[in-house]
Amino acid sequence: MDINLFDYNLPKERISQNPCEKRENARLLVINKGKIEHKHFYDLVDYLSSGDVVVVNDTKVSPCKIEGRKSSGADVEVVIEEKIDERNNFRCRVKGRTRKGDFLLFEKGLKGTVIERGGEFSYIHFNKKVSGMKITYPYYVKNKNIDSEYYQTVFCGKEGSLAAPTAGLHFSKDLIKKIERKGVKIAKISLNIGFGTFAMIHDLEHHKLAKEYIEISKKSADIINNRKGRLFCVGTTTIKALETASYGNKVVPFKGYSDLFIKPGYKFHVNVDGMITNFHMPKSSLLLLVSAFYDRQKLLDAYKMAVDHEYRFLSFGDAMLIIK
Repeated sequence: MDINLFDYNLPKERISQNPCEKRENARLLVINKGKIEHKHFYDLVDYLSSGDVVVVNDTKVSPCKIEGRKSSGADVEVVIEEKIDERNNFRCRVKGRTRKGDFLLFEKGLKGTVIERGGEFSYIHFNKKVSGMKITYPYYVKNKNIDSEYYQTVFCGKEGSLAAPTAGLHFSKDLIKKIERKGVKIAKISLNIGFGTFAMIHDLEHHKLAKEYIEISKKSADIINNRKGRLFCVGTTTIKALETASYGNKVVPFKGYSDLFIKPGYKFHVNVDGMITNFHMPKSSLLLLVSAFYDRQKLLDAYKMAVDHEYRFLSFGDAMLIIK
């Protein structure tokens, strides 16, 4: 299968640079059993019924970016992706050239030494506990002064994610209350998103996703398995988590890592009736997952319609509801 089959025209002006001031006011393109409707996110409640279950990812975005300079004086930006051990060694992505032995200086006496280079990563030893980190926003968001509150969901819990589960950003506390008053249950799972999710795909057949940490409690698994109505997943991360923790057509409690790559041809185990998702980058693993859930050509046709109707795309953009 050719990755170019998942390409589409995304004009720069369609990439949203700012979140909606009121979360649920985002637009919502609905594909309801093949029929397309143009709504707003607050209309989601009209598509849910008593007995349905909505699965959300409650991960919280961790501050992971620190800015400083090299001993040469050149500016450097470090994004910490993973702690390697208890000796303050971390796997990082660095904006600015680094090589083994480089010495990095940050605020409040924090210092770092590049101990190894490997592919796109720099492995850095810090002289003390790392502090003063900031939230890092997607590279295509040029406005770096966005209040970090807008890059967290209202149901976020424990920190651990490098990026927000963006489909969940559209929910407000008031909307959740309306959904629950309708007799719909919310099941919370956690998947800590890594930057590998957004890595460019050049060779679809050999591309591998980096591992991401998942937690699904017995309580949430029971809510999902014992539902009386339909199952709706908020975002690609929740579908990936449920498929990782599937046993037969059931979801089991789970704690661990997953590199599951869902693309067209994948056989789903959990019967998901509806998916809420943002509009994703061309040729991305996220677009591939949604194509596997629905239909590649019909999805791309809907994306073209969204571009023509001036929907906002990507992390701070509008949303799509797909009901099978």
